[in-house]
Amino acid sequence: MSGTSADGIDIALVDFSDDGRPRLVASHYEPYNQEIRESITRLYVSGADEIEHMGRLDKLLANEFSHAVQQFLSKQKLASKDIQAIGNHGQTIRHRPKPSQSPGGDNHNDAFTLQIGCSQTLACLTGIPVIGKFRDKDIALGGQGAPLVPAFHQQLFTQSERDNLVLNIGGIANLTFLPAAFTAESTRSVTGFDTGPGNCLLDDWYIQHHSDGNHYDQNGDWASKGNLIPALLDTMCADLYFQQPAPKSTGREIFHLDWLVSKIASAGLTLPLPEDVQATLLALTAKTIANDIKSLSTNADVWLCGGGRHNTALINALRRELTSESSANSNASYQLASIDDINIDGDNLEAMAFAWLAYAYQKNIFSNMPSVTGARKSTTLGVLFNP
Repeated sequence: MSGTSADGIDIALVDFSDDGRPRLVASHYEPYNQEIRESITRLYVSGADEIEHMGRLDKLLANEFSHAVQQFLSKQKLASKDIQAIGNHGQTIRHRPKPSQSPGGDNHNDAFTLQIGCSQTLACLTGIPVIGKFRDKDIALGGQGAPLVPAFHQQLFTQSERDNLVLNIGGIANLTFLPAAFTAESTRSVTGFDTGPGNCLLDDWYIQHHSDGNHYDQNGDWASKGNLIPALLDTMCADLYFQQPAPKSTGREIFHLDWLVSKIASAGLTLPLPEDVQATLLALTAKTIANDIKSLSTNADVWLCGGGRHNTALINALRRELTSESSANSNASYQLASIDDINIDGDNLEAMAFAWLAYAYQKNIFSNMPSVTGARKSTTLGVLFNP
């Protein structure tokens, strides 16, 4: 798979025991070159000749995926016949689900999601059955088509006396809420949604102002040199997405540099210091995540995964946001820790989730969660592409 950061390909080789419990056998990361990365980000917004561009990139990414798989299998001394299936998420270029609340009734027939990296081509090139198009059926059933990982998170966590929250800070940040002692009869359901920007705006702004070859602000060092711009933070936090109730999901078609530039203008700013904008973007990610955590639970273990968990300044800002809530509410208690601390690989959790979705397809297991996506019913997700 490749996430909203569009930085490269994540591969996870996962073995499933008889009870469906996953075990990560090996993993691999293959970075995109600059040309591919720019080709992907170009499709986040409407532009000239985009159908031609998308068609070519769809096949190019399938070839990139195939090359990465074959290199990975060779390194692991495995053959195509040793792999039951590939779960291919692909590369999201547009995600426009139905809004959680909108005028005009329930007619949301124009909702869609679009991932490229042709699954049929990947199957033919690797000789391995590929299961892809995981999001389409959930959207057809009136759901958001995202996030899909909460069903997998539920497989990983046993019942607990405290609420558990899995926070994935990728390009877009998302939360999975696993209530204490969750059961099918529980009045509090497993839920999850996208909180908004995770690393995406931080990465985009960093790249625009640096030519050091890095694609991210390591440890948040650059953001730490800047000062918060309250007017900009308030303007960004007023965006309608943050006011919408769950179920909801979002993507790079909303949160991109043009969005940021428009917010800078709306805040009445002229030529703000770039590091001050970066500091404010970091505050936006921390604040919007913290607000959603507070809305879900006052007593939770928060497990961090995704690349953003390595951003020291961001995690410290998130701790401060949650600590201020704990001080105001004596009953509030949040414990933040990397999911690696409980022997779950936080860099490969998303890729493992799509391996599980492929496994669920093969076993005819329901793999969406209506309490998360808003779909009309539970169903098995995915489409099979044979070599």
